[in-house]
Amino acid sequence: MLSKRVFIAAVGALALSPTAVLAAGHAKEVRIAGFAFGPAELTVSVGDTITFLNGDGAPHTATAVDGSFDTGRLNSGDSATVTITSDGRFEYFCNFHRSMTGVIIAE
Repeated sequence: MLSKRVFIAAVGALALSPTAVLAAGHAKEVRIAGFAFGPAELTVSVGDTITFLNGDGAPHTATAVDGSFDTGRLNSGDSATVTITSDGRFEYFCNFHRSMTGVIIAE
């Protein structure tokens, strides 16, 4: 059985671990409204999650050009979350309305 002091030290080490911090990432949001992604360009860190929220009456997707993510069909009020796992520039579009585009820049 771990003593209370050892347990607290282990938890403290985990909390300060750079790996633990990177794994958690930050939450970002892209709203879909007026047949547009907002913001249209978003800079994130590797490990961040992005929630796409459809505020339009029409269905939409957020589909990466390179195939790295696809929210699938988002009806009005639906949302989907993707995690950015590598750095780069990720252009995306709506599969139903090809004029709707956006870009995620991961550093």
